[in-house]
Amino acid sequence: MTFNLRFENDQDGANAWSYRRDLVVKLIERYAPDILGTQEGRVSPLAYLDEHLTQYDIHMPARVIDDTCQYPTLFFRKDRFCILEGKEFWLSKTPGVHRSKNWDSAFPRMVSTATLELQESGQVFSVAVTHLDHMGQTARLKQTEIIAQWVQKKTVPVILMGDFNDGPDSAAHVALASSQTGLSDAWEVLGHAEGKESYTHHAFTGIPQKSRIDWILTTSPPHVVDARIVHDQFDGRYASDHFPYYVDLSWEIPI
Repeated sequence: MTFNLRFENDQDGANAWSYRRDLVVKLIERYAPDILGTQEGRVSPLAYLDEHLTQYDIHMPARVIDDTCQYPTLFFRKDRFCILEGKEFWLSKTPGVHRSKNWDSAFPRMVSTATLELQESGQVFSVAVTHLDHMGQTARLKQTEIIAQWVQKKTVPVILMGDFNDGPDSAAHVALASSQTGLSDAWEVLGHAEGKESYTHHAFTGIPQKSRIDWILTTSPPHVVDARIVHDQFDGRYASDHFPYYVDLSWEIPI
């Protein structure tokens, strides 16, 4: 599951983090994804999730803890995986420099990665979560090129998720879902339609807006079984300004 949490912003009024953080936990627990990738999490909200999602381990490899940052972050179910290695890097010309940014990127952008072993089968694969810039069109393309280079160096299957701030018709999508990376868009693999029902941003209204900007891309294997955008609400309230999006994957070829 990929889930943009919406950052801690008191200007959100009744939708501020402190009023909906319990809804975020309820929604995640309702669907119980084996792997969860979040975006826009600052230090305090991530600590809250780490405390309340007791079935999960939070993954923050060598992270510089900085209250000004919104971190893309992975969570893994404790009973499913062994974490073999992980790293984080900035989507800039200097990936190892904290909060570095280039091109027309409005904010520093980062990717967090892990290589996992599935306990029940020994299957090894890599997973990454990211959040591309919302303003810079050139930056988004350059940021996807950096991620694509990381994918191409992997010798195991890869799952990539996140908020890409671009639609499936964008240059950023073309750069990632390609024969060069071996990644495919799970939504497209299943032949799901593009339109308002596929849009993932809704600004706390429940009314889909913009485009399908939250993606889950994967090599094959694993094989795509199902994909769903979660429109759940709680007495008219939404857990975030994005709909969470999940994909069911299998190491067995679906019948």
